Amino acid sequence: MAADIAEQPEVYARLLEPARLDTIAQVAQVIAERAPQHVVFTARGTSDHAALYGTYLAEIRLGLAAGLASPSAMTLYKARPDLSHALVVGVSQSGGSPDLTEVLKVARESGALTLAVTNNPDSTLARTAELSIDVAAGHERAVAATKTYTAELLALLLLVESIRGSLQEERKALDELPALAAKALEGNGAGRLAGRYRFAARMVTTGRGYAYPSAREAALKLMETSYLPALAFSGADLLHGPLAMTQPDVPVLAIVGDGPGGRSMREVLSRLREQRADVVVVGPAGDLPVPAVDERLAPLLEILPLQQMALALALARGEDPDAPRGLKKVTATM
Repeated sequence: MAADIAEQPEVYARLLEPARLDTIAQVAQVIAERAPQHVVFTARGTSDHAALYGTYLAEIRLGLAAGLASPSAMTLYKARPDLSHALVVGVSQSGGSPDLTEVLKVARESGALTLAVTNNPDSTLARTAELSIDVAAGHERAVAATKTYTAELLALLLLVESIRGSLQEERKALDELPALAAKALEGNGAGRLAGRYRFAARMVTTGRGYAYPSAREAALKLMETSYLPALAFSGADLLHGPLAMTQPDVPVLAIVGDGPGGRSMREVLSRLREQRADVVVVGPAGDLPVPAVDERLAPLLEILPLQQMALALALARGEDPDAPRGLKKVTATM
């Protein structure tokens, strides 16, 4: 897991190579020409959080309604929704889950434009879709996904900006990502927090907007590697009830970036402090600092120290983060 985490700057650089950008641009051109009216994502586990990030990009940057499909509607209940005007995107590290493949199959039969975003370009999912993008993360050693997650995030960002025709405007900021990711991985705050929270009974993660998928992914990593119950909430939802459970012995990891989502978290932080909650802020001015970037790019950086924290906490608790009990690298569901 440590090796996978450390490789993420290299993965970013690889995805930003001209040949890979050209491939993504070709996919984007097909999508732009088809002009879908809405976007439907389908994914599981870690990739579900990348897909959630994709919904924010689609709605904010493309102005298209977007959401996450319920695979069981098609696999268990045999529903056949009309997706003829949709772009349906399957996001999967392995591309091997039968239910995601079934969603793309049903979508394509209904006339949808289908796209697979995967780390396995030869997978069943990629072969089923009309279009595919290889996130080029390379072999991932650990069961808990790290570099494949952030590669999916970057691939979706590049795709959306290419559809908008604004990729060249973003190139300077994008080209800085590998170096910024390396900088985000340099700190040792995650190790200190692991010692502090070694005996925690549960945790809460929270963020708004583009940061919300990061909060959900951080919670999953904590559960996978440390077997620590971790609940993820958007900052807004946290105030609608779950705030009542926060108290000094419940650590809260709050992701606070620069932008509308980060500014909206100020009230959340204030309310948490009123509850005397143990709050750790992840962000440019946080306890786990990351470089300041546009809020759209922040999920590619803010998750990095949280991955390190999940790894360090698992080790501090005497667990093996490379072999979580009961888990396999590829989970096949229907």
